[in-house]
Amino acid sequence: MTQLLFNKRSIEKISIICFTLIVLISCASKKNSSTASVNEVSKLNYPYIEKFHEGLRLKAKGEVDNSIAAFNYCLNVRQNDDAVFYALSELYLQKKDLLRSSLAIQNASKIDPNNIWYTQEVTFMLFEQGKFNEAVKGFEKLIAKQPTNIEWLYGYAECLVRAGKIEEAIKTLDKTEDQVGRQPELTVQKFNLYVKNKQPEKGIEEINKARKEFPTEPVLIGTLIDYYFQTKQEAKAISMLEELTKADPENGRAHLGLSDVYRQQGKKKESLIELKKAFTCQDLDIDAKMKVLINIQEDGTKLTPEVFELVDMMVIQYPTDAKAHSIQGDFYLRSEKDDKALESYKMALKYDKSKYTLWNQVLIMEYQAGKYEDLYKDSKDCIELFPSIASVYLLNGVAANQIKKYESAVSVLEIGKELIVNDKSLHSEFFSQLGEAYFGLNRLIEGKTNYELALTYDPTSTLNMNNFAYRLALAKIDLDRAEELIKKANLISPNQPHFLDTYGWVLFQKGDYLNSLEYFEKAYKLSPSDKVIVEHLGDGYFKNKETEKALEFWLNAKKLGSTNKNLDHKIEKKEYYEPIY
Repeated sequence: MTQLLFNKRSIEKISIICFTLIVLISCASKKNSSTASVNEVSKLNYPYIEKFHEGLRLKAKGEVDNSIAAFNYCLNVRQNDDAVFYALSELYLQKKDLLRSSLAIQNASKIDPNNIWYTQEVTFMLFEQGKFNEAVKGFEKLIAKQPTNIEWLYGYAECLVRAGKIEEAIKTLDKTEDQVGRQPELTVQKFNLYVKNKQPEKGIEEINKARKEFPTEPVLIGTLIDYYFQTKQEAKAISMLEELTKADPENGRAHLGLSDVYRQQGKKKESLIELKKAFTCQDLDIDAKMKVLINIQEDGTKLTPEVFELVDMMVIQYPTDAKAHSIQGDFYLRSEKDDKALESYKMALKYDKSKYTLWNQVLIMEYQAGKYEDLYKDSKDCIELFPSIASVYLLNGVAANQIKKYESAVSVLEIGKELIVNDKSLHSEFFSQLGEAYFGLNRLIEGKTNYELALTYDPTSTLNMNNFAYRLALAKIDLDRAEELIKKANLISPNQPHFLDTYGWVLFQKGDYLNSLEYFEKAYKLSPSDKVIVEHLGDGYFKNKETEKALEFWLNAKKLGSTNKNLDHKIEKKEYYEPIY
C-alpha cells in the first residue's frame, strides 16, 4: 500500500538546504547594518567581519572543521548573530552531528523568530528527531505565514499522521487539494488515511471521485487492486487488474500479476500472452524476468515454443548480460539440446567470467561431448581465475592427455593433486591420469607406478583397472598383471563393451588369438559403431586366418574415424601392423 507522500525529496531539499553565500552575507549585513544604526562602525568590527567572511570562504571550499573554528571565533565575539548560528547548523549537519546542528538552528530561530527559513529548519529537524507534536506546532507557524505552500501542507499532514491525528491530517490534505486541485497522488494519500482510520468506504469514494477526472490513471487503479487483493475481494481485484493493463499497457508488473492470475485459473494460453507483454515492458528489469523464467523451470511447465520465445526475448533485450545467456542455456539443457546449451553457457562466460558454477557447467559439458581441444583451453583459463580448485586441474589434465599434450598433462596434474584434501577418489583420478600421461610419454615405469597408486586409493575402480590393463597391453609389458586387472573389472562390471574389448586386446597381445576373437565379438555386439572395437575385431579375424572379414572391419573402422596411423597400411597390404596412435 502506498505510503503517505511526505515527499522525501522535499525533506532533503528543505532540511539540508544550503543557502548561498549571498544569503548568509545578507543575514550578516542585516545584523551589521542594524548594529551600525545604533553604534557607529569602528575598527573593532573589522576582525569580526573578516573572520565571518573567512568562515564563508572555508565553508565554500569544503573545509568544514576550519570553517566551524572561524564561526566559533565569531560567536566568542558576538553571541547574537543568527547568521553565524545558521552557518554552524549547516556545518554540523555535514559532519552528521545532529545534536549540535539542532541546537545551532534553534539559537538562530530564537534570535530571529520572524525568519521563516529558520522556523522551517527547526520544524523539519524536530520531525527527523521524532518529536512530532513539537513539529506540528512548527508547521502551524509556517502554514500561518504561507497557507498555500504545498510542501509545507504535505509535511504538516505527514506530521499529523505520525502524531496520531489522522482526521486532522485528512483535513490538511483537503486544504492542499483546495490549493492545487484534485491530484491522483493526493487522492491516494487520503485513501490510505481513511483505510488507516477504518473508513475504507470513504477512501474508495475519494478514488472514484478522482477517477471521474482521471479515468485511466494507473496509480488510482493500482491502489484499488492492492486494496481488493488485501481484503480478499479477488473478483474485484482481477477485474481492476485487467482494466489496469488496458489503461497502462507498459506496466510490466500489472501484466505479470494478471499472468499469475490466469495461471492459477488454468488459463495457460492467456497466462503466456500476458507474460510476453510483461517481458516487453521497460519497468521490469532483468532480475524480475529471470525470476519468472526460474519459476517456469522449477514448476515443471512444459517448454513450448512460446516459453522459448520468452527466453529468446531476454537474450535480445540483454545481449551482453551473462544472466540472459545462462538462463537460455538452462532451458536448452532441460530440452536436451546440449550443443545449444553449451553455446549459451559459453556466451554467458564471455560477459561474466566470475561465476565458477558457470565455468564448471561448461567444462563438464565439454568433457561429456568429447570436445577436448575446447576443454583444454577453457580449463586453462579457469585455472587462472580459480587456482585453488583441484577438479579444474584434473579436467585440464584429462584434456591434455586426450590431445596428446602429455608433458602439459604431467605438469598440471602434479600441481593439482597437491590441492586435494581428504578425497581418496579424487586422488585416484589424478594418479590414473598421471599414469596415462607417463605411458603417453613412453615412461613406462612411472606410468605403472601412478596407475598402481590410483588403484591403491580406489581399489574398486573398474575404469582404472580397464585403462591400466589396456595401457600394459599396448606396451606389451606385464601382460599377466593386465589380464588379472581386466578379468576383475569384467567380473565386477560384466557386459561392458570397452572392458570386453580390453580383455580381448590383452589376450591378443599374449598370442591367444582364438579367445581374443571371442571377446572382440562380444564387445562388437554391444557397441557396433565403436571404431576401436571394430578395428580390433578386424585384427582378431586376421590372426584367425579370416583375411576378407578382417579387411571388411578395417575398412569400417576407417569410415568410423579410426586414429590408428597404421590402419591404411593394414588395408593396403592386407597385413597386420602394430597400432600407432
